[in-house]
Amino acid sequence: MTGYRSGLEEKCAEQIRDAGLEVHYEEEKLDYEWPSRKSKYCPDFKIPTKNGGFFIESKGRFSVADRQKHLLIQEQHPDIEVRFVFSNQNAKLYRGSPTSYAQWAEKHGFKYAHKRIPDDWLREGENYNEPK
Repeated sequence: MTGYRSGLEEKCAEQIRDAGLEVHYEEEKLDYEWPSRKSKYCPDFKIPTKNGGFFIESKGRFSVADRQKHLLIQEQHPDIEVRFVFSNQNAKLYRGSPTSYAQWAEKHGFKYAHKRIPDDWLREGENYNEPK
């Protein structure tokens, strides 16, 4: 096999050559868009405020799929705010990553907290009651 990814590609190239044609293998690249699929996101919590409110998403593990989803939501719904409460804001995105969950959130403009919802977030709530 010479530069082909499979035996079938090699056989096809041989057929083209045997037909007296020049073989043009993987010489061009075509742009295309991966078709979108409709999805639904169900935020963990909503804190209603006088200005509409915001969502809180609690995250232990923050997978690549979760990160991609939240960037898409942020892009497609710029009027909706999602804030994160991480079980460990210092956890790395993946083993060996230099980037922590907190750094990712900061880079992408998300508010975040470590282990618990900050009191000032709760005070933003429309019907906030001082804890007893």
